[in-house]
Amino acid sequence: MNIAIINGPNLNLLGKREPEVYGKETFETFFENLIRKFPNVQFKYFQSNVEGELVNAIQEYGFTTDGIILNPAGYTHTSVAIGDAVAAVVSAVVEVHISNIFAREEFRKHSHVSAKCAGVISGLGLKGYELAVRYLIDSL
Repeated sequence: MNIAIINGPNLNLLGKREPEVYGKETFETFFENLIRKFPNVQFKYFQSNVEGELVNAIQEYGFTTDGIILNPAGYTHTSVAIGDAVAAVVSAVVEVHISNIFAREEFRKHSHVSAKCAGVISGLGLKGYELAVRYLIDSL
């Protein structure tokens, strides 16, 4: 099974940025542990702070992997283009958010992406990525 994880803006700063919200672990450390936890999964990882690069990654991995775990971060609430890219691909997409976006500012409660995904995991920290992997393994 091939799964791509695509992370949006500021997720390159995990472990440094607002650790009270996002935790102290870097995504690189988490990703290494995820690979060890799921040895039968071939993971690809992409992170960008640039909206168009995220659209390109969704389009690329959306036709070459079995599933995508997508954290569009701040673009969740603003990017019609990312939502359209998710709708255009054949791979199953699970949207993941580290924080509970529904317990935050009002503008974060709207997503241009969620309705196009197989499901959404929000507020469970980095554990949400692991749960998304388990869902993709079980459902594909």
